[in-house]
Amino acid sequence: MFEARLKNATTLKKILDAIKDLLNEGTFDCSDSGIQLQAMDNSHVSLVSLTLRSDGFDKFRCDRNLSMGMNLGSMAKILKCANNEDTVTIKAQDNADTVTFMFESSNQEKVSDYEMKLMNLDQEHLGIPETDYSCVVRMPAMEFARICRDLAQFSESVVICCTKEGVKFSASGDVGSANVKLAQNLNVDKDDEVIVIEMQEPVVLTFACRYLNAFTKATPLSNQVQLSMSADVPLVVEYRIAELGHIRYYLAPKIEDDEN
Repeated sequence: MFEARLKNATTLKKILDAIKDLLNEGTFDCSDSGIQLQAMDNSHVSLVSLTLRSDGFDKFRCDRNLSMGMNLGSMAKILKCANNEDTVTIKAQDNADTVTFMFESSNQEKVSDYEMKLMNLDQEHLGIPETDYSCVVRMPAMEFARICRDLAQFSESVVICCTKEGVKFSASGDVGSANVKLAQNLNVDKDDEVIVIEMQEPVVLTFACRYLNAFTKATPLSNQVQLSMSADVPLVVEYRIAELGHIRYYLAPKIEDDEN
């Protein structure tokens, strides 16, 4: 038997919004430590990794390891039926071919449940190597989303350059060019406005704007975003989900020859 209950349906809606544009379907691997999902995006360019810890749920029970393949579009439709204040409970029997979503209103006067067919998905688990990154930037998630959106108007690629002076995002194309520079800033009143740059060595990497913009769909989940970069390895864009876990996106840098 698997059962996981979240006090707030909004959180699950936001998590789904953060991944459903990149993935059509995904396998949720459930164990007593929580729920994990790992999948390449539809065009096999980026990787999405989601971890939800069991202790972040109001109630969590998983008697045996269970893999549930779900169509994320269908799951999003079901979650649209929940009010934001509703409690959501996800249930499945061992070896079941369906999963049930149950929504309860805060006064418990309304309870609705939706059953969805599960899918058998072939997916390979990709070992993500532990990497010491040359440069780690923590910055406000809203700011990162805005920079990605603005620079996408100039080019399909954005260059991220990290030095001890700060981090610079650049794009240039037919319209012209754009540069946004951010310096480290620790002296702010609010923690979520902090910009922290930890650098072992300078890094200059080029990424596809369209993927960065897709990753920023996770902005509603977190005030801060963390970018981890090293030469020749994928960028990691991480959003922490308060008290529940995190969502990480991996994106390989563009090689210069790709430009033509």
